[in-house]
Amino acid sequence: MLLGVIADDFTGASDIANTLSKGLPGQGGLKVAQYMGVPEGDAAAEIEAGVVSLKTRSVNPDEAVAQSLQALRWLAAQGCRQFIFKYCSTFDSTPQGNIGNVAEALADELGVAGVVACPAFPAAGRTVYQGHLFVHDRLLSESGMQHHPLTPMTDPDIRRWLRRQTQSEVGHVASAVVRQGSEAVLAALQACAQRGEKLVIADASIDDDLVVLGRACRDAALITGGSGIATGLPANFIARGQATGSKEPFVGVSGPEAILAGSCSGATRGQIDVHARNHPVLEISVDAVMSDETGSDELLAFFDAHRGKAPLAYSSSTPAEVSATQAKYGREVVAAKLDGLFAQTAQRLVDRGVKRLVVAGGETSGAVAQALGLGALIIGPEIDPGVPILVSRERDIALALKSGNFGRPSFFADALAALEGGAA
Repeated sequence: MLLGVIADDFTGASDIANTLSKGLPGQGGLKVAQYMGVPEGDAAAEIEAGVVSLKTRSVNPDEAVAQSLQALRWLAAQGCRQFIFKYCSTFDSTPQGNIGNVAEALADELGVAGVVACPAFPAAGRTVYQGHLFVHDRLLSESGMQHHPLTPMTDPDIRRWLRRQTQSEVGHVASAVVRQGSEAVLAALQACAQRGEKLVIADASIDDDLVVLGRACRDAALITGGSGIATGLPANFIARGQATGSKEPFVGVSGPEAILAGSCSGATRGQIDVHARNHPVLEISVDAVMSDETGSDELLAFFDAHRGKAPLAYSSSTPAEVSATQAKYGREVVAAKLDGLFAQTAQRLVDRGVKRLVVAGGETSGAVAQALGLGALIIGPEIDPGVPILVSRERDIALALKSGNFGRPSFFADALAALEGGAA
């Protein structure tokens, strides 16, 4: 294995696995496998990049650090000499969050400083300029992310946000330096390291900026960021003759289908509205779930009644509804109850023969993936930017795990078609 990724949630892991599998146009990518948690055994010999999917985005820093270091050590044992800590392109955390803690712990473990931190993903509208994170034409704090139920992002200054979570100062490589090329970036990163700045926010507003950063980090032991930071990395290994850039063709998976949506993002709610025009949907009442009036039996009855019609069950709500529910029951209690419901339902669906499963929401996807025991996932074609097809040979199913804000309006129906081998 050449490259190891430690991802703080399951949809983000799929996102960066997709980036590494694609590589640059005309050059190809790496042979990638995604793992649900730290594997107990060794990776297959042909795997060039391993992505360890953790569910640490919303846990306390000490727990996140411990799990991330365990993943790092497993990847190092597989032969990796370059590592990526992957977090969300909207930098989902809180001032007491764990992105900075984990990144610093990994840097200390590897004995490095001047480590790039870049959440930019231009293809999905996430850009960094002067250390500030934008979502399309809006600052992060005005993009809707300020209403996130678990990690409200109220400050777009990523340097300032990250500094609240770290022990050392945070550096910055401005876009003016990035546009000078990889050697200028490398020199800037080295200067940051000499000043004792372990983490360095790097500006990036177009894909070419990410390629420059990738070249500058060709010998870096550690890189952190969103999936976009991996854009140029496969080319480094291919240029050295360590990887060929070839991959296996995708063969679709046919069979019964189901869609589960736990994300409350505006994008997912819009996708549900589009899907509901032509397909059966079931709104899950949180009050009914909390009182045990609604459980997996009710969801299974809905899916059974609408098999073959792309049925979708969702708990997505508006920010005001989410706030009211959290105030009534408690944020963690609600999240755990819904995650448990989706996980149990997914497990029973697959046991009953469902072969194509689409899940929306990082926390929901993590709960589902952990419950299913999927083994190593093979990365298939991209459905939408940041969302690849995933195939579990162990369970003989195809999945799409979608981050809440990703995907076109017709994503759900398009994803089911893509899992079967049709055009996305």
